[in-house]
Amino acid sequence: MTGNIMTATALWEHMLTPKGIAFVMVLLGVAVTAAVYAAEVSLIIGAVKSRRKGQGIPKRFWSGRAVVIHLLATVGVICLLYGHFIEPYWVEVKKIEISTSKLYQTTIRIVQISDTHCTIIPLNEKKMVKIINGLKPDIIVFTGDSANNPTGLKRFKETMRKLNARLGKFAVRGNIDEGFWPGVDIFGGTGFVDLDENSIEIDKNGEKIWITGISCDKEDKAGSLLKKVPDDCFSILLHHYPDLVEDLNGLNVDLYLAGHTHGGQIALPFYGAIITLSKFGKKYESGEYKVGNTILYVNRGLGLAAGFNPKMRFFARPEITVFDLKPK
Repeated sequence: MTGNIMTATALWEHMLTPKGIAFVMVLLGVAVTAAVYAAEVSLIIGAVKSRRKGQGIPKRFWSGRAVVIHLLATVGVICLLYGHFIEPYWVEVKKIEISTSKLYQTTIRIVQISDTHCTIIPLNEKKMVKIINGLKPDIIVFTGDSANNPTGLKRFKETMRKLNARLGKFAVRGNIDEGFWPGVDIFGGTGFVDLDENSIEIDKNGEKIWITGISCDKEDKAGSLLKKVPDDCFSILLHHYPDLVEDLNGLNVDLYLAGHTHGGQIALPFYGAIITLSKFGKKYESGEYKVGNTILYVNRGLGLAAGFNPKMRFFARPEITVFDLKPK
């Protein structure tokens, strides 16, 4: 009996975690959707049978309850078509200005991309190159998750090679990169520097900023790496997950750039992301956050998650982010 109580308690505690709540939300959504379409199919079958008997469409097909079901089913189909055919290709260019006392006369433009998840089917690759090169960035950074299959990896490398930046291109590996391409030089020939466990100093007009990169399986290296960054220099951290942001106290990180969440990829109006796969759940689901002395930015990415995840976006447009660092 005691064991059953402990099991029930543990299950309840798990359901109250961010992942547990997300699971319940998905389960509830699937159940409601299934109920609506089961009811719609039942109404249609009833109407067809009635017509075949020469009785015309039954009145219940146009009852108040039935009209609500028709509307919900129609909206569902429209949302599905929009999420599959429109939003995944509707790239948002988000521009953010950051004023800092660590720069004196120089302005530096940084473009962040993330989660391209390239596949055999092209998505936003050509559009990305045109947009980014038109922005004339000083620096381009990529925060992980390159490709979902071998053909996609080839497309990823060809695309990244075409991107131009005055001062350099830098990247870190994401969980897909570590899981799908262990030991593969995914950035070779692209011009991107893999900043795994490295910090690099970048100079523009005699003023310096630092960029530190940590791959997604080496979170424990953050402290030792960042201690090497001078306190008087603007410091940028690249890491696929946003999950390090509350462990940076006392470390010089002015701007922390992450991806991974896709903004949920499927989000709801007024609620946001349903699933983020972050240990913080929805706390840092997408966009800009101020955490201590650090600005965290979680990019929604440009591609669609691998595996059996839905190949659609809804209220989570693909994103290219532009940061203009300016003297305060």
